[in-house]
Amino acid sequence: MTDTVDNIEDTATATTEPLSTPLTIGVEAYTSREYARAEGDKLWAKVWQQVGRVEELTKVGDFLTYEILDDSIIVVRTSPETIRAYHNVCSHRGRRLVDTPAGAREAHGCAKQFVCGFHGWRYDLDGNNTFAPERDDWQESLTAERSRLVDVKVDTWGGWIWINMDPEAEPLRDYLEPAASLLDHFQLENMRYRWRKWLVFDCNWKVALEAFMETYHVPYTHPEFMNFGNFLGWSRAQGKHSNIGYDAPKGMEENQAKLRVGNGPDARKATIQLQNFTWENANTNTTRTLVDAAQRLLDELPEGTPPDQVLRHWLDSARRDDEARGVVWPTVPPEVVAQSGTAWQIFPNFQIGHALNNMLCYSARPYGDDPDKCIFEAAVYELFPAGEEPKTEWEYTPADDPGWRTVLPQDFHNMAAVQKGMKTRGFSGPKPNPYRERSVVNLHHNLATYMGTGAPRDLA
Repeated sequence: MTDTVDNIEDTATATTEPLSTPLTIGVEAYTSREYARAEGDKLWAKVWQQVGRVEELTKVGDFLTYEILDDSIIVVRTSPETIRAYHNVCSHRGRRLVDTPAGAREAHGCAKQFVCGFHGWRYDLDGNNTFAPERDDWQESLTAERSRLVDVKVDTWGGWIWINMDPEAEPLRDYLEPAASLLDHFQLENMRYRWRKWLVFDCNWKVALEAFMETYHVPYTHPEFMNFGNFLGWSRAQGKHSNIGYDAPKGMEENQAKLRVGNGPDARKATIQLQNFTWENANTNTTRTLVDAAQRLLDELPEGTPPDQVLRHWLDSARRDDEARGVVWPTVPPEVVAQSGTAWQIFPNFQIGHALNNMLCYSARPYGDDPDKCIFEAAVYELFPAGEEPKTEWEYTPADDPGWRTVLPQDFHNMAAVQKGMKTRGFSGPKPNPYRERSVVNLHHNLATYMGTGAPRDLA
């Protein structure tokens, strides 16, 4: 362990919020196959889930599929203004209408209708059954309502498409608050994929998400970042959701956000080093424009420039550079940037790591009912000039693939090891930090509300 890490408690900023009650969490939510099966009816059938981006469905007939446990959903653009969703199953004998290709994350394409490969029943884009061979044999009992596709609630926010299988579900906007109102300032709908990768990973979906829901691990999992300053931070419960951000000294509240200056005797040099390291080793949480603007700090600012002025000059300079190439950042009040932090955990399984001109998002969901596996996804988004967005697809990327660079594999190593450790007799359950890991506890408080079991317990 480096001296920087050893001395972290001496350099960290003071806690500004009271500590939560120390709690512990049972391991059943991570290791029990019965719990994993119960999630299908009690959790996944009741919550809003992010399934794709609006720009993936640009033409009428464009569709994609989404799978969660035994359920499969077709999401399709039915008109220039309308997206609809249906259960991906023929009403006749239960065959899936659209098959996911072997080894693919999803099926996607463009269709004028959906045709069952078993008996040829056909459905239009609005879910109506338009053809059933020998329909008269049903003697008028095969009504339009009985033969149509079953609708799934669908809505959009932030540029994402969201589905909910519960017909009585609350509106998406209500479900997402207070995250939606704060993140609206960042105009996330204007960002586009820079890259997106997925894999089947050897841990429970909650273990995967929790690896990114706090900054408590940064000095020890990613000690190289500590060369650029203190990366410890806060974690706050926000109803169903939670958010995290960096601790920052008085007068530097905006440095609680994703785009932050490096600490040290010369904030200019530390910011350059931090940006270069992040770009080369993570390929997340920054852009080429931000990296290039950082390289000029030594030429544009005198030695001894205070960190808050370095931050403002760097961001203003990068903003001007992007504007010159047709990329317009949103203007977000500093207090909103500070309050929003670095990332939001949208219950139950989506994280939005937002910034002014880029974002890093994670999601995790069950892989069947195996509690020891999950589908894990990571995507980086960015603001691009109109028409210059890169063409991307979901790429299956094994954990040891060099495409992940060096930072995320450090998290992957922990995720697999935690899943194994959860099942050992010597482990009594997670004990989250009452300040830095409130988000983990909040996730399990909300899970218990849906599942009826597993609420965090007092550690004392």
